Amino acid sequence: MSEAPAGLDRLRHFIATATRLATPAGLAQSAELEAEFAALIRHDDWLPDACTVPHPQYYQQYLLHCDPLERFSLVSFVWGPGQQTPVHDHEVWGYVGMLRGAEVNQRYTRAADGRLSTLGEPDTLRPGDVERLSPQEGDIHRVSNAFADQVSISVHMYGGNIGAVSRHVYDPATGQAKPFVSGYSAASIPNLWDRSAAVRAALPVQ
Repeated sequence: MSEAPAGLDRLRHFIATATRLATPAGLAQSAELEAEFAALIRHDDWLPDACTVPHPQYYQQYLLHCDPLERFSLVSFVWGPGQQTPVHDHEVWGYVGMLRGAEVNQRYTRAADGRLSTLGEPDTLRPGDVERLSPQEGDIHRVSNAFADQVSISVHMYGGNIGAVSRHVYDPATGQAKPFVSGYSAASIPNLWDRSAAVRAALPVQ
């Protein structure tokens, strides 16, 4: 079993903070939550190695944590060289934080007849950058690894269990929407809560 990253306490702290901010009805985007997420993303010493592994063909979506009431989830996206998503939406709010490498985000808008058109120029996210997503503000986009020769990793937070949310992918030529459920790229999640080594180290010497 690989050793836990030295900064794993950062991830535990963020999850505890998000849990405290949640109400029984859910977790809302807020200045405090976004600031805490940005603080997490500013450091690259906490992501477990198992959640950084690329696939030769497909981008990977590793679940880091899902709230027991499915009020929010946190995932790492691992982009192999040149990999990208289809054009898609989310149906829940989100934050995207860049951890390693860079990714390109092209937003789209959908006309009354269903056709898509690009919305502004593509944005490039670099380490430490955070982007906000909201269905109310329009959240249809395509995300691509900015590099053709290296892996990039971003961390995403969503206002629900994103791997089980029914959302949509779009044909960029026609705007036709198809139902889409992403799932996750691994059947297990990191054990963030084994703090036994630190507790043992603090025990008095017998």
